[in-house]
Amino acid sequence: MPIEFPVALAPEIEKNVSVALAEDIGAGDLTADLVPAARPGRATVISREAGILCGTAWFDRCFLTLDPHCRIEWTAQDGDPLVAGQTLCHIEGDARAMLSGERSALNFLQLLSAVASKARLYADAVAGTAAQVVDTRKTLPGLRLAQKYAVRIGGGGNHRIALWDAILVKENHILAAGGITAALAAAQRVAEAAGGRCRFIQIEVENLGELDEALTAGAEMILLDNFDLTTLREAVLLNAGRAVLEASGNVTLETIGAIAATGVDRISVGALTKDIKAMDLSMRFASTSFG
Repeated sequence: MPIEFPVALAPEIEKNVSVALAEDIGAGDLTADLVPAARPGRATVISREAGILCGTAWFDRCFLTLDPHCRIEWTAQDGDPLVAGQTLCHIEGDARAMLSGERSALNFLQLLSAVASKARLYADAVAGTAAQVVDTRKTLPGLRLAQKYAVRIGGGGNHRIALWDAILVKENHILAAGGITAALAAAQRVAEAAGGRCRFIQIEVENLGELDEALTAGAEMILLDNFDLTTLREAVLLNAGRAVLEASGNVTLETIGAIAATGVDRISVGALTKDIKAMDLSMRFASTSFG
C-alpha cells in the first residue's frame, strides 16, 4: 500500500534493522549454533488477533540482512485488515539466519501493526466528520519514522516529524518571546531563515481570548489545548475558517467522536504511538525444517 511520506524510509529501515540485529545478536547467536550450518529452514507467520498489517519492509530486511538469499512470500501487505488465525507470509532460507532474525523481525511487525491498528480505530471513530486524526512526537526513541509511517498506514495523519521540520509555539515559547503576537512574528522570521525547511507554523492557545489574539496576529494553524466541547464549538465559530484548528489533550476513543463533531479540522492523539500493546503474531517453523 504505497503512501506519500515526507522522509525516505529505506535508509531508516536499514538503520533500524542494523541497530536491532546488533542489539540482539551481538558477538553471535549461541543458540542458533545448535543447528548445523547451511541447513535450510521453512516457516510461516500467523496472526493471533485481528488488526492492520504494517512493517513488512522492516521484517523482510531483518532476514535479508542475515541471509540475502532468503525468500519471503507475503499473502497480505501493509494496510490490509487481518483476522485471527490468518497466515501472513511464508519464509524459506538458512535456518540459522531465520532463527537469529526471528525476534527482531517479529518485534518490528508486532509494534508497527499495533500502531496501524490503533490508528485505524481512531480514524474510524471520526469517519463522517471533517476532522483528521494526527499523531504526536510521543514515539519510541529511534523508531519515530517507523511509527509515523504506521500511523499513515492505519489511516491517520502525521503532525510534524520532529523539531526540525515545523514550528509549534507552546506556552513556554510564548512566555519567553513576550506574548502570542511577538511569538508568531519571531516564528515567521525563523521559518523564513530556515529556507523552506519549515513546513508550517502552529501556535498553542489555552482559551478563547488567546485564540482571538492568535487569529488577529495572522496565525494559520492553531492548537486548542484541553478545550472542553462547548469551548471547542465556540472556537470553531470564532475562527470562521480562518485557520486550521487542532484539538489536543486527553483524547480517547470514547471522546474523539464528540470532539470531531465540534467542527475542528484535526485532533492530535498521543496514544497512537505511546500507549501501544504489540499485536499477537507467531512465527512457526515447519517440522521438516531441521530434519
